[in-house]
Amino acid sequence: MHRPVSRPLWTAAALFTLACGAAAQPPAVNPQITDAAVTDQAMALIRPEVIGAHMRFLADDLLEGRGTGTRGYDIAAQYVATQLEAAGLEPAGAGGTYFQPVPFRRSVAEEKECSVTLQRQGSKADLRYGVDYIMRVDSLLPESAEVTAPVAFVGFGVTAPELNYDDYAGVDVRGKIVALLTDAPAAFPHNQRAYYSSTRLKGENAVAHGAIGVFIISNRDDRKSFPWSQVVRHAKTGGMRWVDAAGKPDEVWGEIRGSAWLSEQGAAALFQGAPKTIDQALDDADASKPQGFDLPVRATLKSTARHTRVDSPNVAAVLRGSDPRLRDQYVVYTGHLDHVGVSDPVDGDSINNGAFDNASGIAALIEAAKAFVSLPTAPRRSILFVAVTGEEKGLRGSDYFAQHPTVPRERIVANVNLDMFVMPFPLKDVVAFGAEHSSLGPVVEAAAKRVGFTLSPDPAPEEVIFIRSDQYSFVRQGVPAVFITHGAQSADPKIDGPARIVEWMRTRYHRPKDDMDQPMHLESGVKFARLNFLIGYDVAQADQPPTWNPGDFFG
Repeated sequence: MHRPVSRPLWTAAALFTLACGAAAQPPAVNPQITDAAVTDQAMALIRPEVIGAHMRFLADDLLEGRGTGTRGYDIAAQYVATQLEAAGLEPAGAGGTYFQPVPFRRSVAEEKECSVTLQRQGSKADLRYGVDYIMRVDSLLPESAEVTAPVAFVGFGVTAPELNYDDYAGVDVRGKIVALLTDAPAAFPHNQRAYYSSTRLKGENAVAHGAIGVFIISNRDDRKSFPWSQVVRHAKTGGMRWVDAAGKPDEVWGEIRGSAWLSEQGAAALFQGAPKTIDQALDDADASKPQGFDLPVRATLKSTARHTRVDSPNVAAVLRGSDPRLRDQYVVYTGHLDHVGVSDPVDGDSINNGAFDNASGIAALIEAAKAFVSLPTAPRRSILFVAVTGEEKGLRGSDYFAQHPTVPRERIVANVNLDMFVMPFPLKDVVAFGAEHSSLGPVVEAAAKRVGFTLSPDPAPEEVIFIRSDQYSFVRQGVPAVFITHGAQSADPKIDGPARIVEWMRTRYHRPKDDMDQPMHLESGVKFARLNFLIGYDVAQADQPPTWNPGDFFG
């Protein structure tokens, strides 16, 4: 809920920064003691009350959900930069600052001026905005755009020749609108399923086959984890793409002249009279069967959007390495600072505070940075800390940094990403996405054991989480990466951990209730920060940088 501002915001931020800085002064460290003892003393600085203090500021209503390109986000960025500067880190942004400006084009649909019309056998039906569809406006299209074309269904929209799978086989989609499902076949090996679930790859594939428009339909798993009401709420905040020096937005294709997301009802309307019902098509998708066929319908998509220029910075700071041979190599820590901002109210509250998602990761990043600074000797490699913008808009800020890094790209040897550590109870385990792909795996295993976490496998492979956070921007550039997140096992046998996590996702994820009033076990957050500190420390100290496992798909 909103609350009145009782004093200037800069004053509150300044006082809070001074308080946190004073509370986190490192104790004296004896440089003669062993490496393990050194890291133990550094990790001892990471305390629950400080993790909670960072989260409390970043998730306060005054920051209005830290939406990308908003004043609330800018305040959060200033806060993080101040914390890293106070810790003793050097600026690693643009022009000797702690900030890397990221230029965006924001596109918001004018709902009343958008329409989707289905025409078949001399009749037509107008779909209802927010009920049957939402328009996915394209920042490359003019503010008003229209496309009319036949429609073809192409399953998941995936072409994977190495797996003998092609949804486009047997159907010609040139000059047509393609309807495709989210994600990728469950029968694919885990790595390929993650890779082929990428919306970027699906867009490129549609264009390569000659499509001029796209309908997106959620598969059954996505309907459970991201229901239609959430799709609509999220769409109202608009889409963003970073733009290059020539002003062209990233991840857009001029060939695609219209795109909409269909609800369950909208998909059923699209499939009327088709060779399969939508339920039969979903059955075949669940069975991982390739499928592509024409639908007996022509569709007209009319979109009207408002485009605006938005600037929102990444925050970057560096601790220089101590080894003259290795200090020009970088271990990069990332965590997204943005959240989804202000949206339609839920139970009277419109501010999505983003306490766990991702004030928790940023708090851990700040405290891990302070732990590194406290070491008697800096690690051999340099450590780069980047709080990124635009994650909730599709990993935009991390993608911009990975493609336009403020240090030489070839010198980035690893990425450790901190995102959404959900800790409503004492956690017993974590999940390490990406660890199995590279030599980071044994590093993560040893670090988890040392801080007292067990490692659990991916509990929901159907959600392909590996490509849904900022580490994937670095993986796409060839950098080994790992993303540690919460597990579901409770250290308290009285608590049903999996049920609590499912309930959190259902009631708080991307909703206003992800705030500081929810149950929160900050000691688990401390272990999370210490775990990530150890991973980066071990990588920074090693004689050789991380390598992809031989034959690994992503490598």
